[in-house]
Amino acid sequence: MAAPPSNNTLDFSATWVMNKTLSDDTDEVLRLQGISWLTRRAIGLATITLYAKHYKDDDGVEHIDIQQALTGGIPGTVENRILDWTFREHEDHLFGAVLGRSRRVKLDQIDNDFLKTGWLPDTEEHGAINSYVESDTPKSGTTWTAEQIWGFEEINGERRYVRHLDFTGPGGEHIQARLVYDFYAPASEK
Repeated sequence: MAAPPSNNTLDFSATWVMNKTLSDDTDEVLRLQGISWLTRRAIGLATITLYAKHYKDDDGVEHIDIQQALTGGIPGTVENRILDWTFREHEDHLFGAVLGRSRRVKLDQIDNDFLKTGWLPDTEEHGAINSYVESDTPKSGTTWTAEQIWGFEEINGERRYVRHLDFTGPGGEHIQARLVYDFYAPASEK
């Protein structure tokens, strides 16, 4: 389902479901991140749901907290993004030890054409979310980087929440992918 205009890069709060028909395949990215074939197969068959809460803390710093759920009993990952461009360590049950940082960014500040093109005017106006994650190589034993831009695009005539992914693997493999999400429900009040 199309994303409502009330959801934009200033408010991602909602429930989102990955649209695997519109999204690019990420199996090779997962393989290069060290995810086993069996787990990749299960992820490929699962429905991936994101429960997003977007807010500002008492100091006015933006946060986007996302709890992922996968069908079939596969534990999802947790994304707690603080938009201050500060590196933070995270131990992820799927990806292992990682370092990441996030920020709000104007698209003209991004050098990578794949990451910065295709967005709707409101994403350009309000800025996109820039996420950068890398393996914590001394702890994880692998080396990869993943940079993403989050925003909204028009796909097949409908407004969609989209992530552009630019990935570099341990052997220098370079993969670009687009992840597309359907709006499922407004954020629940808890």
